[in-house]
Amino acid sequence: MMGGMLTIYNDQHALHQGKVEMFRGELVPCFEVPARVDHVKHELERRGLGPLQVPDAFDEALLAKVHAPRYLDFIAHAWDEWVALDPSNASRDALPSYWPTRGMRTDVLPKSFPARMGLFSFDAGTPLMAGSWAAARHGAACAWTAAQRVAGGERAAFALTRPPGHHAGADFFGGYCFVNNAAVAAQALRDAGVERVAVLDVDYHHGNGTQAIFYERGDVHFASLHGDPLTDYPYYLGHADERGAGAGLGFNHNLPLARGTDFATWRAALKAALDGIGAVRAGALVVSLGVDTFEGDPVAGFRLRSDDYLRMGEDLARAGLPTVFVFEGGYAVAEVGVNAVNVLQGFEQQAAG
Repeated sequence: MMGGMLTIYNDQHALHQGKVEMFRGELVPCFEVPARVDHVKHELERRGLGPLQVPDAFDEALLAKVHAPRYLDFIAHAWDEWVALDPSNASRDALPSYWPTRGMRTDVLPKSFPARMGLFSFDAGTPLMAGSWAAARHGAACAWTAAQRVAGGERAAFALTRPPGHHAGADFFGGYCFVNNAAVAAQALRDAGVERVAVLDVDYHHGNGTQAIFYERGDVHFASLHGDPLTDYPYYLGHADERGAGAGLGFNHNLPLARGTDFATWRAALKAALDGIGAVRAGALVVSLGVDTFEGDPVAGFRLRSDDYLRMGEDLARAGLPTVFVFEGGYAVAEVGVNAVNVLQGFEQQAAG
């Protein structure tokens, strides 16, 4: 196959390997597993799509441009605090049990670890373990490095990492996400001088964290195609009437779609999203590349097939923008590699043509 797509690979991703998550009222084995990235890496190597590198060292202070310092401090030390509560905790993952809701205060940081864990999370499906911070931090380095390569002249680069990132907000984790890699990449492109960056989220689930981070900013346009929040996670964000606020008004574009959506309907929504990105004159594109839109995915509801991901990549290339791909969701593990690499191959073939 034709080469050229640079991949920045998180060689520490397997440090994060959750045992269980809360799913619809019961503890079940985690859907988000290391094999997701392993399959993609294997498929990239099998096709010879391009070089694979580990990330450059980067200054963690950069994370504070998209995440709140008190949140970063919590995530960095959460495991040690969890084990300090009870040494036997070392053998089990940490999951939150309490959350502040309407009328409760979030400005005061509790001393209680379980209370702080609830303050900085929004679901019980995101286990935290000894290696979570190291894996997430290294994933941010992948996104940052990919953005640096694109800012330096690469047509495109792919950050192959887990845990994913698009559900993580400025001060909360959830949806298997701790650090928002797409936001890190977008901010890196802005820092490199790109006047306006577009983030396009094609994961089945709405990128609520990315939207929240940039909702009041006009320098980053966010567009998302996803399952309707009336029926699908993360439920409380992702409606079409969420258009941004303040300086960001008009720079948020949600395209919720019904369960059962086929590729023809999905592709029409992609065109609308890309048209919107063109209208705001974005100078670079970050793609939150989730492939849980696949018809066989166990936690989603669209009907895309493997060949459709080639067409997706072609459509993305036609936007003509320097592009950073950041790996997000996709839980039909055996097919994740083929589907993700199909997007990259389609992009490369179209861009070269």
